[in-house]
Amino acid sequence: MHDVLRIPPAPESPLSSAVRIRARDGVLLAADAYLPAVGEETDALPGDTILIRLPYDKSGVYCFIPLVAEYFTRHGYRVVAQDVRGKFRSEGDALLFVNEVDDGYDTIEWITQQSWSNGRVAMWGDSYYGYTQWAAAASGHPALKAISPRVTGTRLGEPVRRDDTARTRRVEWGVTYMYPLTQFFENDALHWEPDWSRRDFAAQAEEFIDQMGRRGLSYDQWYPHQVLLPRFPQGSPFAGRSVPTLHTIGWWDNCAPLSWADVETIRRHPNWDAHHYLRIESIDHESFRLDEEPIDRVMERSEEQIRALLPRTLDPTLEFFEVFVRGKGSAAAIPRVTWSLAGTTEMRESSSWPPEGARSVTRYATAAGELADVRPDSVTTRQWTHDPDDLVPSSAPDAFAFLLALPDEAPVGERADVLRFDGPVLEADVDLAGPVTARVRVNSDGPVMDCFIQLLDVAPDGSALRIARGQLQLHDAAVAETLQIDLGQIGYRLRTGHRLRVHVSSSDYPEFLPQPGTGADPWAWGDTRTNLQTLVIGGESAFSLTLTVLEGNLP
Repeated sequence: MHDVLRIPPAPESPLSSAVRIRARDGVLLAADAYLPAVGEETDALPGDTILIRLPYDKSGVYCFIPLVAEYFTRHGYRVVAQDVRGKFRSEGDALLFVNEVDDGYDTIEWITQQSWSNGRVAMWGDSYYGYTQWAAAASGHPALKAISPRVTGTRLGEPVRRDDTARTRRVEWGVTYMYPLTQFFENDALHWEPDWSRRDFAAQAEEFIDQMGRRGLSYDQWYPHQVLLPRFPQGSPFAGRSVPTLHTIGWWDNCAPLSWADVETIRRHPNWDAHHYLRIESIDHESFRLDEEPIDRVMERSEEQIRALLPRTLDPTLEFFEVFVRGKGSAAAIPRVTWSLAGTTEMRESSSWPPEGARSVTRYATAAGELADVRPDSVTTRQWTHDPDDLVPSSAPDAFAFLLALPDEAPVGERADVLRFDGPVLEADVDLAGPVTARVRVNSDGPVMDCFIQLLDVAPDGSALRIARGQLQLHDAAVAETLQIDLGQIGYRLRTGHRLRVHVSSSDYPEFLPQPGTGADPWAWGDTRTNLQTLVIGGESAFSLTLTVLEGNLP
């Protein structure tokens, strides 16, 4: 038996009016409508509305939407917070991703017909309720004037395609199949953890399903027979009508690769790129900050702490909506990119990303375990063993709250199954701002090889902070392949006396599903065996790391 914590809907806020919005198929979607207090004559007139569509309980403490709504209404906005279809008080099936386009359209249409609405709607929210904004944009509703998605992506939660025949693909998150077994199994949230030491995840999923006495539609669409229903039935959000967007990304958000993929797609669509604005902060997925005070570095914040955080979180959105929803001020006055230089308290502005003046710098791994500015001529190899029974542990207990744990990665580098390469000690500060990529030539005596690369900032006391990472999976791994691994984007100040370090490994568990060593499905597990992994050092296929430097010089 699994210990399951059921989280039912919280009481609806007394500041709101509970409403039910009928979707086109007759399903009733539960929402709370918050209206500004009538203190001035203009407050009684129809006004602009901010819509928040989420699966985490519109009334619950986790997302504190009533406090967010209160903050927005104090600035004169009407707010509609809605449980998405199949979640908490809303009717319908709890089916991940696939109904949000039409339901978003129907909700916006309902808002425009209310006496308190002037017909202008904006949207705000994180993660899945950032995704629902992309879905509403894809619906093409003309009343949607601006969106403010944070730490999200149009491919959020998408499983790896099992019919993919490419030699390389992304490594699958451990949470991918757990999410439909917890947050999207039924109306209530069901919190439970598998026994991570067993690793027969598919079997444990069936145990949970038997325990619940019913199957979950979201899980069954993905496993064991993968049915990827279209999440954007009318086409990509970026192929149609564009919507002004304030797009917030976190340097330590585990979902940041999805955000950056959308940034690249938007760059290829001039109508979207014309009013796409980036805000990049030193946060993780749960909005913990690198420079957080220790007293605030807690998962369960008090109402007082939450209220203190709201201006920092919501004011950039309000300033953006002032221009693109209310038509006040000039779009030209809004910086195209506002970004945090992590390791400092600075927020900088630039007209593009990477910032003007940034340059690429490449460093090469050596046989001695160093990072050098000259590529070694001689070809050597470094090897390590991937043991499915002794996996490299994920450093943070919760990947979504990496900065809550702020783990020291140095102990991981002491393992025999982790290759470590160190750069020289810095004699002056260096500012990194832009993409980080690695080029590796690897092979394995197993059929499938996962290659994880982490870039670390090592302090004089020996502690190491992860500042960038990437991973890629290689199939038919007995045949050597040169991989280009994207480690993401970075905005970070390396301090004098610090040094760069790189870790190379074949697992990061349980954040990512590990390879059993036989090529079998990692979710089903089964028989295992160890694999010998090989990395080329030097020569034409040398292991190299390319960083983007804005200020200073890397030794």
